[in-house]
Order: sequence, then structure tokens, then C-alpha cells
Amino acid sequence: MKNPNLIGKLRAQLPVEALNLLDELHRLTEQRGMALYLVGGPLRDLLLDRPSLDLDIAVEGDAMALARELADAIGGRAVTHPAFLTATVRIPGPRPRMGFHLDLITARSETYARPGALPTVEPATIREDLLRRDFTINALALRLNGPDTGEILDPTGGLADLDARLIRVLRERSFQDDATRILRAFRYAVRLGFRIEPKTLDRLNRDVPYLETISGARLHREFSRILAEDMPDRVVVRLANRGALIAIHPALRLQRPQNSAFARLRDLNPTGARAAYWPALAWRFTEPEAADLGRRLALTRHQRAAVEAMPALRHLEFALHPQDLKRSALADILSPFPLPALWAFAALTDDSSVRDRLLDYLTKARHERPHLTGDDLLALGIPRGPRLSEILHRLRNAKLDGELVSRQDEETYVQRMLAGNSRVPSRSS
Repeated sequence: MKNPNLIGKLRAQLPVEALNLLDELHRLTEQRGMALYLVGGPLRDLLLDRPSLDLDIAVEGDAMALARELADAIGGRAVTHPAFLTATVRIPGPRPRMGFHLDLITARSETYARPGALPTVEPATIREDLLRRDFTINALALRLNGPDTGEILDPTGGLADLDARLIRVLRERSFQDDATRILRAFRYAVRLGFRIEPKTLDRLNRDVPYLETISGARLHREFSRILAEDMPDRVVVRLANRGALIAIHPALRLQRPQNSAFARLRDLNPTGARAAYWPALAWRFTEPEAADLGRRLALTRHQRAAVEAMPALRHLEFALHPQDLKRSALADILSPFPLPALWAFAALTDDSSVRDRLLDYLTKARHERPHLTGDDLLALGIPRGPRLSEILHRLRNAKLDGELVSRQDEETYVQRMLAGNSRVPSRSS
């Protein structure tokens, strides 16, 4: 099946830097007589009219050597992965984080020595490469060069499944070979609004226990992708309903507050919600369970700190109730905790007064500082050291509690402290 219009649609959505990269790659492969294909998710999204800047390119030949030559030609950088016959070419952008990258793979076959093992790969034809993939909708290739330019290769019925909006695996043992496909099946289903094909769902339900065979690093990568979705809670709930979460860790059970916490986090803190999803998963964990989850999912240091803070925060809930609790006291209680854990706590608590206090700290109190700085105190004759830090802390607390308002109030307070009278001055003093 040929669809040359797809190439025009692909080029129309790419920035100039990506087009230059693609054109140079086209030139190099034409010189070598290598077949060039757009494959996988980027082609799937192109067919679904979902804009994407990703480029996954397969060649029948040495992708790593091609990547190095491409990087040299366009002034980029090639990173190769010999164990998987893949490479990434990166080009810098006009500003930091504005660069572009292209993933190149040698068309390959895969075999699995045991469930959960990384595959052993061998160079192969493009058809064999498509037959090794996870789902039919990702087992498509668009020819980008040569006389067959515009031809779509579809050996597994992926185009029909795109039309039917179905997620379908290619093989009976697909989930056993690589149980991360269970996580991806639900991620794609939620993102694309697709259904999991009935026989595929039967196999998935049967093979959920194989998630135990997956390493922490691979689980972390898949969970990171889930939590980067627009609606990760929908994926997580479906995984929980199928027993996938407890197959990963026995304490990883969703409870009612967690079902709504993800959406609430997006409302409360749109830019920081993703970091707070991790501790939200551990809301009812004990300290040993939280520490063990960090190991099982190979969490980063910051993620692990946020997850491990949740048991202590949950026990603090009653301590935040007293109406006479000053803002400064609250700040002293909360400041040692990681911010993602505090945001998760605010989203999870069902006590509105506790949530209001947490949000006041997160959005206001933690940012409030006295007018006087450390340099100002040095100029007033206070030497560096613990005494200076103590005075700054007391100034901040008095400001949080509304006892000091102006710079003059603070200067008067410091002068009285130096004179041996630490009473906060009244407004009329």
C-alpha cells in the first residue's frame, strides 16, 4: 500500500532542524543503497493525525555507522547502543533544551533467553523487525526513499487495528517475554482512547504475574512514561484493577483518596504534579514499605525521599489541626519535608482545614522572607555564625505570624535583641 501524502504530512509538522537532519539522512542512505523507513510510534501518530516531533528511523544496514556519519555531516552528536543495534543523533537548538534528536535502529530480530530478560538482537529484514514489536499498531513502516517511497509495510494488520481502535499483541507469549508491555498496553489505550483486543486482554490477565520478572530500572522507565501522560491516574487505576500494581509491589494498592488525588494535583500544582505523583502512590505505606518501593522501582534519590516521607506526613495530619497553630510553627514542622511529598499530602488529605494550611505554606509562607538579610545583620554588628542564623529564623517567624511588618519593625526588634530584650515591638513602638 502506497501513501506518498504521508511524507508530505510528516515534513509539514517537523521544524527546520529536523527537516535538515532528515534530508541529510535521505542523501546518505541513497548513496549507500540502504532502505530507509519511518517506524513505530511516530508513524502510528502520523496516521492518527496526532502531532509528534519524534523520529524513529529503521534501516536495513548498520544504523550505528550511519548515525556517526550523519552526526559528522550536520555537526551533531551520535550516541550508540551496540547491544541493541541502535543510535541517537542529537543536534543543538537555538536555546538550551531546544535541540532535536533522531533515533536510528538497524532492522533486527529479537529472542528472549527467559521471561523479563533483555532481548538478544540480530540484524534482520524490515519485515522481521516489524514482527518483533509489541503491538500491531506499532508494527508499521513507511518507506522514505527509493522507488518504493511512500509504501506502508503492514505485516500484522496494524492499519486495520488503528481503524478499529484496538491494542493487539503479535504473539501468544508477548507479555511473558516482556511484561512491560502490560504497562504499555494500558498507557496506549488511555492515551489513544483505544480498547485492548479481547484475546490480548485474556493473555494480559494471564501474564500479570510476569511483572515480577522485570528489573527496577525498567519498571522505573515505564512508570516515568505513565506519570508523564496527561491523565496518568486513568492508567494507574486500570493497572490496579487488573492486579498489575500489586504484582509489582504487594503494598501498591490504590485507595479511594488516591483515585482523585492525581486530578487534584494537576489543579493545585500543574507544573509540579508529575513529581508529586510518586509519593501519592505511597499514601498508606508503612516506612519499611515505602523504602522497599523505592528499591523495587529504582527511584531516584529525590523520588525516594518524597516517597519515604509519606508515612511520617500521614501521621502528622492530626498535629496540623489546632486552630491556634501559628504559621511559623507550621513552617517549622513542614520545612524538612520534600516539596513533592507536601503537594501529595495536600491532594490526599480529606480534611479541608489541613489542606488549606498546607497550601498556605506551599504557595505563600515558604516564600516569605524578612526584609533584613544576612548582610544587613552583619552591618548591625552581628558576627557570622549560629547567632546570625537564629536571628534570621526568629525574624522570619515573627513576619509569618504578622508580628513584624516593616523593615523598621525588624530593625527595632534586632536592636532590642542585641540589648537583651527579645520582645517583639508593638506597632506603636
